[in-house]
Order: sequence, then structure tokens, then C-alpha cells
Amino acid sequence: MSKQPKVSKRGAIPPFFVMEVMRAAAEREAAGLDVLHMEVGQPSSGAPKGVVQAAASAVVGSDPLGYTGALGIPPLRAAIARWYKDRYGVEVPEGRVVVTTGSSGAFQLGFLAAFDPGDRVAMASPSYPAYRHTLTAAGVIPVELPTGPEHRFQPTIELLEALDEPVQGLIVASPANPTGTMLSREELTALSDWCRANGVRMVSDEIYHGLTYGTDAVTAAEVNDQALVVNSFSKYFSMTGWRLGWMIVPDDLLRSVECLAQNLFISAPTLSQVSAVAAFDCTEELDGHVARYARNRALLLEELPKAGFTKMAPADGAFYIYADVSDMTDDSEALAKRILEETGIACTPGIDFDTARGRRFLRFSFAGSEATIAEAARRLIAWRRGK
Repeated sequence: MSKQPKVSKRGAIPPFFVMEVMRAAAEREAAGLDVLHMEVGQPSSGAPKGVVQAAASAVVGSDPLGYTGALGIPPLRAAIARWYKDRYGVEVPEGRVVVTTGSSGAFQLGFLAAFDPGDRVAMASPSYPAYRHTLTAAGVIPVELPTGPEHRFQPTIELLEALDEPVQGLIVASPANPTGTMLSREELTALSDWCRANGVRMVSDEIYHGLTYGTDAVTAAEVNDQALVVNSFSKYFSMTGWRLGWMIVPDDLLRSVECLAQNLFISAPTLSQVSAVAAFDCTEELDGHVARYARNRALLLEELPKAGFTKMAPADGAFYIYADVSDMTDDSEALAKRILEETGIACTPGIDFDTARGRRFLRFSFAGSEATIAEAARRLIAWRRGK
């Protein structure tokens, strides 16, 4: 009699619920009904024109676009290092820049290099679910810090010091997904100092840098040379499907990250790397997208309260509104399904971001067109007034 082969428990992680919403939205569209997409954190614009032109030239050129070194092509690593100098006034050695297969690849490499199975890594709750799931798959224990409006949904030293057991890592995100809240320079520096004093590795998710409204984001590369700094071409640079990101890696992790990248990925997509060098010359076009997000944000902050969404996290950056819907439901998954069915608006239930309290929250993305966001606001107001 044959024996059933083993199935690893590491793969038994929860789904990314926004993908379930996207599937339901696609089914609605396949049935001939319209959908206003506010569920996914993806710019509605494509890659900047300069990147597309660079890609076209690379495809018809003589370069076979084969494997690159695991750390990325030198022109792109140099361009990223210049970005930190020009954008933040921070000198980042090109040798510490690692190009990755999206920020997802960066988190996998960074977590595996920095943490051992059984280590504990703290993060705010709510937060991006892939932090928890990727750590869990690596045998690392996610430690969720229950944040709320009183913490501006960000980790604090008080919350860290209240933990029963020490942690080996801390993930910060500014601007954050799903809340859009940001850490000030003083707050980021204080958390960095705490990490240094306690031997805790800071991981800074900076993929929403460039998408801020009124205050520029601060990079951890400025305050902590032991931090893993993660960024991506997906959000500000509007290149989601190109699957390209990067890390600023501390010296003590660099060789580990390189060896892991060689074995897990070989290299990030070559066409994407070659094309992305042009992205840093496209800021006028990209800042135009940010101006559109700002208008969408302003519209929602004004109109959503008319639909009963009166308790929202401060949307300092990114392109999300995280709304407390506890006065409407204790099941945001069911509410999101109902909103899709009755209004055609796809939004994300908070259970993706907060396993304990997420059933009281919805996330709305305002990365779409101005017409889409305006129509969504109109429908939500009409839907609520009709109930």
C-alpha cells in the first residue's frame, strides 16, 4: 500500500483576501456588469513613457537579455544610489544596493538573511499581510502590535516594551498599507535608536515613498545603517507587472543576500532592469500621477463621510483610505461582498491586514482614475441613503 507524501505546514498560510475580491470582481465583469476597482493597490497608469521606450529598444537590440548578476545590473544599481543622494541627500554605496524581483523578492531575501526559525519579528497591526505570511513560511514568528488611532496605526516604543518576550526584528512602513499613515523623522529615529540599543534588526518598507500629501517620507537609510531598506518600482514608478524592486542591504547581510538570490531567483527580470534605468528620468510624468492621487484623496475625504464612513485613518501617503465600519457591521468581508453586488464597487475587507480587528474595517484604494473615484463616491452615497 502506498503512503501519502508529506505536505509542509509552512505552506498552510492564509490567502491574500484582496485576491478573492479581485476574483469576484472579475466574475462580475465576465457576466457583463461593471466594476469600479478600489480593491487593489495598483496604479491605473502604466509604466512611464521613457521606460516603455527603453524596453522597446532593448527587445529589438542585440543584447540577448540573459541572466544578470544576482545583485542586479550596475547601471540600475548606480541609478538607485543616485536616487538616494538626489531625493534624500543620503550617500548610499552602490555596492549595498540589491535589485530584486519586486519588493516581494526583497522581503524573502531579507527575512531569510536576517532571521532564523523561531525568531520573533514585530510589526504594527494592521499591516501588509505578506509580512506575516512570508515570515511564517520561513519559520519566523510574526508579533503583531495592536495599534489604533491613538498610535496613528504605527508601532511605538511603548508597545514594543510592553511585549512579554523580546523580538529580533521590527518592520516599519511609512507610508503604511493599509492606513497610509507615516512616521515623522523624530519617530523613525526614536524607533531606530531603540532597535540599536536592543540588538533588533529594523526592516523599513518604503515602497510608497513618493506618494505623500504634504510631508515627505524619511528613509531609514538616513538614520540606521543596519536597517534593511526595501523599495519597489511598483507604486510611485507605476511598474507593478514588471516585478522589480530593490533593497539597501547592511554590510553584514550582503553576502547572505547575494547567495540566497543566486539560488532562489538567479536574477531579477533582465528586461525590467534594463528598462528601469530610465524611470528615474520620468519624475515629471510620475509626479503627475501623484497629483491625481491627491485629488482623489481629497474627494474621498470629503465625500465618504456623506456615505457614513466617518472614522478614517489619516491618509498621509500611499493611496488608501482605511475606514472603521464597526457602526455598520462586524463582518467586513460580508460588507465588501454586498457593496460589490449592490454597487459594483470592489473594496478590500480589513481581515487581510488585521486578523484580530479587521472585520471592523474596509480599505478603499484611490489609485484609479478621477472619473472612477468620483463615480464610486456617488454610488456609495446613493447606496447608503437608500438603505
